[in-house]
Amino acid sequence: MTSTQSAQNSSAQHPDDFDDDVQETFDQSTNQNLNPDHGQNHDQDHDQMSDTEQQAMDRQATHIRRQCQLDDCFLGQRFDQIAAQVWDDFSREKLKAWIAEGALLVNGQQVKGKARSDGTEELTLDVELAPQLSSQPEDIPLQIVYEDDDILVINKPVGMVVHPGAGNHTGTLVNALLYHYPKSRELARAGLVHRIDKDTSGLLVIAKTLEAQHHLTRQLSKKSVYRVYDLVCYGHIIAGGTVDAPIKRHPVDLTKMAVVNGGKDAVTHYNVLDRYTHFSLIQAQLETGRTHQIRVHFSHIGHPLVGDPTYSRLKLPKGVSQELANYLQHFKRQALHARALGLIHPRTGEEMEFEAEWPSDFEQLVSLLEDEGQFKNG
Repeated sequence: MTSTQSAQNSSAQHPDDFDDDVQETFDQSTNQNLNPDHGQNHDQDHDQMSDTEQQAMDRQATHIRRQCQLDDCFLGQRFDQIAAQVWDDFSREKLKAWIAEGALLVNGQQVKGKARSDGTEELTLDVELAPQLSSQPEDIPLQIVYEDDDILVINKPVGMVVHPGAGNHTGTLVNALLYHYPKSRELARAGLVHRIDKDTSGLLVIAKTLEAQHHLTRQLSKKSVYRVYDLVCYGHIIAGGTVDAPIKRHPVDLTKMAVVNGGKDAVTHYNVLDRYTHFSLIQAQLETGRTHQIRVHFSHIGHPLVGDPTYSRLKLPKGVSQELANYLQHFKRQALHARALGLIHPRTGEEMEFEAEWPSDFEQLVSLLEDEGQFKNG
């Protein structure tokens, strides 16, 4: 990877599984900086803008206006199909909705998407983004690893719910994002493209524009986003491997997921980082991103995660120290941390990698396991 950021040295406290022949102009009222280095000067640019100006900008709806002069290579094609080709940084579903709303003009006139081109028209896409969320902004600190005009990478703490849901209408990451970046209200799920569980810590990338959200979603679909987790599980895993087992909702307990025939494809690759007397420290890389995937897969192969309240139960192996036994009894969340995240920047095309060090509870767990001694083969 050509660019690396660390959650340890780059974090800051801020309030607060988604044609060459065509000439195009782009006008977006968010006034985004097209300089490839725009992320490096984010704080300086913000300092030069008054709070009043920033608040006014936040209240102003984002206006997207794009134009495209067609030629004879589009002759006979439907306008909705042409729009999907020339503006492929938006999803087909989003373009279809905009066309239905009359946002696509052909030579200045509204047309139906099914109408066909004669290869000479000028297309104009003119959209004002509307709010997508009813959740309220909340002044919740975010540990920001990286931010520019297009993406935001955070190190999520243990205990923070990502998206509002039953029993969790406030205090979520979405509420925090709406405060930190009010324009995220214009994006589905406030720009989220993937999630991690409430009691899993670590890295998440969030889109700040519609184009970035679509680009990141496509990367996830193409499995080009690099997601690595560290975990502690019960028992000895001798060597690395792959778990390739489909996952779907548990047939009896609907609060759980399970390995079930007919489920969605789910693939987890893993390597052994260390082995202790009764436990293993593992690095897992997701190829797919099913709900609870790592937790379900390691339970399936007989090595459930330490502390997992859903797919494991407390085990105190014979001979462990009293200090470790006490710690395990009070370790009430799955020992799982999203440590590394790699992606392609949606605007610049730069390969980027981010890392977040273990939270203190995970680090203390590993330290106690090390004190117990490493497992020796033979």
